[in-house]
This record gives sequence, C-alpha cells and structure tokens, in this order.
Amino acid sequence: MAYDRYIAICIPLHYHHILSRRKCLWILMLAWVSAIFNSVFLTSFASTTAWCHPKNIEHFYCDVKALAKISCSELRFQAVIFVDTLLLGFLPFTISLMSYVKILRVILSIASMEGRKKAFSTCSSHFIVLLFFYGAGVCVYIRPPTQYREGPEQVFSILYTIVTPTLNPLIYSLRNKDVKDALIKLIRLKSK
Repeated sequence: MAYDRYIAICIPLHYHHILSRRKCLWILMLAWVSAIFNSVFLTSFASTTAWCHPKNIEHFYCDVKALAKISCSELRFQAVIFVDTLLLGFLPFTISLMSYVKILRVILSIASMEGRKKAFSTCSSHFIVLLFFYGAGVCVYIRPPTQYREGPEQVFSILYTIVTPTLNPLIYSLRNKDVKDALIKLIRLKSK
C-alpha cells in the first residue's frame, strides 16, 4: 500500500505504467513466498527445539515469542526472533516509512490547500494503520526477555493480530462515498 500511495502521489502520470498488473503479481508473489518461507523456517526451528519448562503457554495463540519462554535455549530463540523481526518487520516498515517521507515532501509542495487535503486524506488512513500495526509488533517482539510480562504482551498481540486487520476494511470502506451515505441514512433511521 505504501508503494501504491507513493506512485499515486509522487509519480501520478506514470502510475499505470509503473504499477502494471505484472508488477503487482510479482509484489504479491514476493509477499506470499516470504510469508511461507518465514512460516516454514519458524515452524522447523520450533520443532527441533528442546522444551524444558511446562508446556502451558499463557497466550491466546501459539506465538514464537511465547514459545521462547518455555524453550531450553531461550537465548537462541531470542536471536532467531530478533533476526526475523529485523528482516520481516523492521525492513518493510523502514521502506514504508521512506515512502511516506517522500509522499509528505510532495504533498507539502502542492500549491492548493484543497490538493494537499485530498492527498493527505488518501494516505493518512493507511499510515495510521501502519503505525498501529508496527508499533504493537515492536512492543511484542523487540522488548528484551528480561522485561517479558504476560499481560501487556497479550494486549499488544491482540492489537496487531485482531484490531489492525479489523480496522483496515472499516477505514477503507468509510472512505467510500456510497458507504458513508448508507451509514448516514442508517443512523438517521435509527434516531427517528
């Protein structure tokens, strides 16, 4: 989405040429392949790990960070989590953030206030969800094991696994004029 917004705002006349169907398929394949590779890697790593502590995980799903707590080699687990977070968390976030910095530069150079408003409204919802998702992820995966506490970790896990994906369709559908009009009609009917 950040790349799409970058092309749409920074290079709008070349949007369809740069973001062709073929390039979109390549980006989609890259996302799927990296996700599959990550899942296979973490699953195979976890299945070859020895478990020393009780196998009860105080978490609402079996996350790799929760598994680190019950493994015999917690330091090795933490190293894998750190590298995984760096490659598949921090790197994409940095690239997205760089896109938004470039977008902000272009938006601030737009002469008309109406044009700036429209450009900001195009990007702001995705940027907020992006910060929400990565902020919660950082709170879960970057914190050192010495500061590990079940409560906050579970709350942040719920934020980035449930709340963020739930916000996406809500935010993007509320940007649609037809959905807004239908929602306003529904609210007016209920208030009568």
